Amino acid sequence: MTEPAPRRAFEYATVPLLSHVTKQILDSWGEDGWELVQVVPGPNPEQLVAYLKREK
Repeated sequence: MTEPAPRRAFEYATVPLLSHVTKQILDSWGEDGWELVQVVPGPNPEQLVAYLKREK
């Protein structure tokens, strides 16, 4: 009988994105192991919010 795969755990972050430096912000988080999950509108029309995750 095979053992079940170990359960994976993740941590999450929300990051405000500024339209003129979006790529730099995401690249910086990506270098630290964070994966982009979704981008949604922020509290004002000029801002977006990124949801990121990485394995613990």
